[in-house]
Amino acid sequence: MTETSHYIESFVSGGVGGVCTVVVGHPLDTIKVRLQTSPIPKPGESPLYKGTWDCAKKTVAKEGFRGLYKGMGAPLTGVAPVFAISFLGYGLGKDLQKNKNQDDELTLIQLFNAGAFSGIFTTSILAPGERIKCLLQVQHNQGTSTYNGPVDCAKKLYKQGGIRSIYKGTGLTLLRDIPASGVYFLTYDGLKRYMSKDNQPPGILPTIFAGGCAGITNWIVAMPPDVLKSRFQAAPEGTYKGIGDVFKVLMRQEGPFALYKGFVPVMLRAFPANAACFVGFELSVRLFKWASSNL
Repeated sequence: MTETSHYIESFVSGGVGGVCTVVVGHPLDTIKVRLQTSPIPKPGESPLYKGTWDCAKKTVAKEGFRGLYKGMGAPLTGVAPVFAISFLGYGLGKDLQKNKNQDDELTLIQLFNAGAFSGIFTTSILAPGERIKCLLQVQHNQGTSTYNGPVDCAKKLYKQGGIRSIYKGTGLTLLRDIPASGVYFLTYDGLKRYMSKDNQPPGILPTIFAGGCAGITNWIVAMPPDVLKSRFQAAPEGTYKGIGDVFKVLMRQEGPFALYKGFVPVMLRAFPANAACFVGFELSVRLFKWASSNL
């Protein structure tokens, strides 16, 4: 397989994995964002949601099961290229660190570096998609219907503040994705290497296990900046002066535990969604290899 074909394989297979991730994980992502951005109850008031299960029940009761998939259009449209670029960036990051002997196995630190490199690649697409997704997901919390969908949201954001408004939260997206992507790919390839026999690709169960664990470690690292990002992107213009102000307000009003608000749905989502991602990725890679050997 030529180098170009290898990159095409990584790109397409990453996109397939990304679609699998969204379809499996979006309902819990909706719950996570609603918990992260729910209004702080006033003295004597009950919180809007008592927890993960309560949020799920209220969402389904008021909006139907489809309410859990609100805002999925933006990540589904953007996730294929995001994951495609992520896996492409990871492959390129690995190749940049290889010695002249291309068969040398990369160290765990090099796997982390390659993953972190992929996080930089994805932000240009991921940041606006995350901004739109968060605004659509929290509309119900705010009791408004300002946006009729992803396209309408993008148009109104552009009209209000230009491209800068659509890319609001890019710095926090980078802060989240660079280290989290490093841990993500390190965990998957590290576990896959450990479970592989005679350098043969692992079966379906090891792939599910390694992919699920990668999702968990990714979110343990990503959760605090993700909370700050969701608050910043979903807040009305002028609410916060910048990234530092989001952190100060959150610490002053809610304390450090708020950085892990929505942790339960994130962890519930992380394993199956990312297991689905890597299963989709590996199946696509094998299909590419089968096609190349039979053409």
